[in-house]
Amino acid sequence: MKARVVRIGNSQGIRIPKSVIEQCHLHGAVDLEIQQGQLVIRSAAKPRAGWGEAFEQMHRHGDDRFKDQESAAPTTWDQSEWTW
Repeated sequence: MKARVVRIGNSQGIRIPKSVIEQCHLHGAVDLEIQQGQLVIRSAAKPRAGWGEAFEQMHRHGDDRFKDQESAAPTTWDQSEWTW
């Protein structure tokens, strides 16, 4: 795919087709990086942003327990055969 650098106000830019934006999940802010002379554009949103805080809050409320304790309990094999 080719694109043309165009004038946008006092700057220059390229138009990225909507289908490319959607395929790359680019919404809102993006990070721009130059790698070996190439421009890399990636979403600034971090997929797991805020998970640490959410887990801490779950722990404070006692909501971080296994839902199915039986499947989490060690088996005989776990206790006698498993080694690190």
